[in-house]
Amino acid sequence: MALYVLFESAAGYALFQRTEGEDIAAFHEAIQKSVLDYGRFSRLVHLKAFVPFTSAENALENINCISEGAVHDTLKHFLEMNLPLKSGKGKTTLGVGDQKLGVAIHDLWSNLSIMHDEKIQEIIRGLRLHFESFVKDIKEGTLKPYQLGLAHSYSRAKVKFNVNRADHMIIQSISLLDKLDKDINTFAMRVREWYSWHFPELVKIVNDNQLFARLVRFIGP
Repeated sequence: MALYVLFESAAGYALFQRTEGEDIAAFHEAIQKSVLDYGRFSRLVHLKAFVPFTSAENALENINCISEGAVHDTLKHFLEMNLPLKSGKGKTTLGVGDQKLGVAIHDLWSNLSIMHDEKIQEIIRGLRLHFESFVKDIKEGTLKPYQLGLAHSYSRAKVKFNVNRADHMIIQSISLLDKLDKDINTFAMRVREWYSWHFPELVKIVNDNQLFARLVRFIGP
């Protein structure tokens, strides 16, 4: 059984393949032992194909599709070009990091087996760690700016399409003020309760919480 793993990055899609020669159980055990070592890890999986995003807009469109569990045309074409999709049912397995995306891919190609478990997550962890070493088209240190730029674009888009965005900050401010009032009242009750052990008459004399706190500070323990 051929095992492939789809890896989505801020720079583009990458498809990795398990190196032949080891059974599945031994392969996963070897992955766990070598995930931090690129030299050992690269002997277990190799890069099958990589397609970069054509622009920042294209990257944003693809990440939006992934977050919604949909297959973008870029990803569909990439998988069609690089996976043996015409092989018999169960002969090709694709590991994915997102379960919803896996369901959407399986809906397109029902003969393709989809894996989404802790073993695949362990492989993806290694790919994320060594991605720049695998993909020679990406210069060392350039992936982080891609990730940062895409994260900002994705966040801005989510805020922009929030139908309640005009009231969002007002609602949060009111909620924060309510919480502050509740916390201040709680602290004031604690001060009155604890200080009454030292000066019980003061609780009956002073009703204002702010004045009571100032007197406690002035009088002292």
